[in-house]
Amino acid sequence: MILKDEYRNKKVIITGHTGFKGSWLSAWLILLGARVIGISDNFSTNPSHFKSLKIKKKIKHYSEDIRNLKVIKKIFTKHKPDYVFHLAAQPLVKTSYIDPIKTFETNMLGTLNILESLRFIKNKCTAVIITSDKVYKNFEIKKGYKETDKLGGNDPYSASKASAELILQSYIKSYFFKKKNILIGIARAGNVIGGGDWSENRLIPDCVKSWSKNKIVSLRNPQSTRPWQHVLESLWGYLLLSLKLEKNKKLHGEAFNFGPDNKSSHDVYSVVKLMGHFWKNVRMTKIKKKKVYFHESSLLKLNSNKAKKFLKWRTILTFKETIKLVADWYKNFYDKKDSSFITFYQIKLFMSLLKKRR
Repeated sequence: MILKDEYRNKKVIITGHTGFKGSWLSAWLILLGARVIGISDNFSTNPSHFKSLKIKKKIKHYSEDIRNLKVIKKIFTKHKPDYVFHLAAQPLVKTSYIDPIKTFETNMLGTLNILESLRFIKNKCTAVIITSDKVYKNFEIKKGYKETDKLGGNDPYSASKASAELILQSYIKSYFFKKKNILIGIARAGNVIGGGDWSENRLIPDCVKSWSKNKIVSLRNPQSTRPWQHVLESLWGYLLLSLKLEKNKKLHGEAFNFGPDNKSSHDVYSVVKLMGHFWKNVRMTKIKKKKVYFHESSLLKLNSNKAKKFLKWRTILTFKETIKLVADWYKNFYDKKDSSFITFYQIKLFMSLLKKRR
């Protein structure tokens, strides 16, 4: 299935639409002709990718807290969405150690409120609930985790996401197998990167901020291996899952991994080195390992065979292409060029590659 007009004129609620993933998804759905309704309590970073896109006037924007059930239910009842993508979250491991209460409230209670809001709407609606690759009990082994593997969480963030999935499974079995107008899919993505990510304590944002000021790059764990993936790869999985759910009701309630192939699993040092290759003004004069005061997994991989089999999803970009897109976006930003233009350009480029390579 190639994305064409499936979302045209459809009402789509995106929670967390001002965040990194949410802003890219909002832009993509605008290109596809959807009527986007966004719910987010703030612009979580400065700079803000969402602000740079200049799309606020093209969507219905709600500045609301996902933890406020009364408000969320009112928005759902008013707009009667055809599709829902729940991305709102406290997404950072380090922040979860600093503020575990807000992390659990946002990630668990926020998900619960979305489910409650879905429970009371009467129109047909397909929802994709995005959790994380970190929901798995991670033994830091080389095999990729399957959707049937045990959930867990060594840190507050991971535990909050795994807990949200337990709530989700409970609601699906208790309410949504009986409520025929609602279809739900669960999406677990890997370590996504892309232009416009300005989050604290994230590899790429930390590097580009340092390089822009000619500062030394400090890496917390240079040998940590991650399945690096461009943000558009996972978003393409979310969009596909939502459409496939409508066509195959047997997928209702199922979880799907959207992770890159083994060829895209590299250590942190390799990613930083390749970024420097594509961004010619970058020179790494020194890399030092920072002391870490919290647990951070050194190895985490996903097995995405289920998504490949049932959704016909696959990764489109090579690791080298992924890093080049990321480097091009940030170089464009620091050259003070239009961030909106390059974002929409890269989405169109990805869609053209999707058509050619699938």
